[in-house]
Amino acid sequence: MTENIAGKVVVITGASSGMGEATARSLAEQGAKVVLGARRADRLESIVADIKAEGGEAIAKATDVTKREEVQALVDTAKQTFGTVDVIFNNAGLMPLSMLASQKVDEWEQMIDVNLKGTLYGISAVLPIFQEQKSGQVINVSSVYGHKTVPTGAVYCATKYAVRSLSEGLRQEVKDYNVRVAVLSPGAVNTELTSHITEEGTGDQVRDFVKQIAIPASTMADMVSFAISQPENVDVNEILFRPTVQPE
Repeated sequence: MTENIAGKVVVITGASSGMGEATARSLAEQGAKVVLGARRADRLESIVADIKAEGGEAIAKATDVTKREEVQALVDTAKQTFGTVDVIFNNAGLMPLSMLASQKVDEWEQMIDVNLKGTLYGISAVLPIFQEQKSGQVINVSSVYGHKTVPTGAVYCATKYAVRSLSEGLRQEVKDYNVRVAVLSPGAVNTELTSHITEEGTGDQVRDFVKQIAIPASTMADMVSFAISQPENVDVNEILFRPTVQPE
């Protein structure tokens, strides 16, 4: 399967930790040229240094996905450096769970900006490239909570449902350009995602639950590799995965 990964140029947002970092390292090991975007430039440079030390190809650019021009610059840098873009992994996300009555409106807006608009900005940046070259792959991140809604998760779930709907709409629109679209929906994965929860009581409860059952971030890397590695005429559209012991 590595044969369809080696040499591909893959842009990854949210690449400074967790699933983004794990995916960057995994794809680089398989011969992909990875382009890392996140806000923490120092962390990105450390990851790039590690990848290069192991013989891989990687570059990084500080990127805030809530700013369209920065996402565009990330993709432009990828194309200028490597000549094209083959895949974008729109991985950046936030999950500050809270009850709606808590009125954490700033957090609602942040989730919409990162989880939904950030994904849209990634699509916007690569779409002209993919249309021109008649190939490419968009991989978006939803969640188990993009398939169900829970208390404290109304806004988060809404953004993740939206990513699923957006991905299906995109798939239908770009099939004539030979562009593939996948949406990956993880359950409890060991990342920094739960650290964003400021709701009193909820944060500790969720963190304790996730700590007990979480699967490693490398699991997402495996799912991304699977989607990319398929033959070009095979479009893996959706993968929902969770720890075996996760009840819902």
